[in-house]
Amino acid sequence: MIKPFFIGLVLATIIIFFLNSLMNSALADTNTVSSTVIDKSVPTANAPSVVVNNSDICKTAASMGIQTQILGIANGITIVDENCERIKLARSLYAMGMKVASVSLLCSDARVFDAMWQAGTTCPFKSLIGNEAKKGWEENPHLVPKGSLIFADKEIKREEIKSESDNDFEKFIFYGMALYTGVSAFGFPFFF
Repeated sequence: MIKPFFIGLVLATIIIFFLNSLMNSALADTNTVSSTVIDKSVPTANAPSVVVNNSDICKTAASMGIQTQILGIANGITIVDENCERIKLARSLYAMGMKVASVSLLCSDARVFDAMWQAGTTCPFKSLIGNEAKKGWEENPHLVPKGSLIFADKEIKREEIKSESDNDFEKFIFYGMALYTGVSAFGFPFFF
C-alpha cells in the first residue's frame, strides 16, 4: 500500500510542477503591459549651406544655427570682401591700359596710400600726378582715405600747434584781465 501511495505522490508532484511551469509561461506571455511611447524631441535647427563656388566673386559664406528645447533658429549670409573687389577692378583697369586709374583705385586703401607716400610716389589726385598730386593731398587732407597713418600724424601735429596757439591766446586773455583789474600775475604787479 505504501508503494501505490508513493507512486501517486511522485506523479502528483510531477503534474503540479508541469502545470506550474505551463501557467508561468502562459502568464508571462499574456501579462504584458500595453503602453504608447511618444517621441517629443524637437527637430534640430539645420544651418543652411551657402555655397560660393566661383572664386571670382570676392564673397565668402557664413551660416549658423542654434537649437534649444523650445526654439531653433538658423541663418546664412554672404560677406563681400571689398579688398578683393578693389584688387580685381584695379587689375581690369590695368589690363585695359588705364594704369593711373588702376593706381588711383588701389590708393583708396589707406595702407596703399601710406606706402605710396612713403615711397615718394604720391597717389594721383583728381587727375594730377607727382608733386602736383602731393600738393593737392596736402591742401585737402579730408579726402585722404580714412586710416592713413601719415596724415593722422600730420593731423596730430596740427592739433598740437593749434592747442599751443589756443593756449597762447588764453595766456594773453589772462594777462590782459590781470592788467585791467590790477591783480598781480606770478606774484608781481604789471607796470608798463
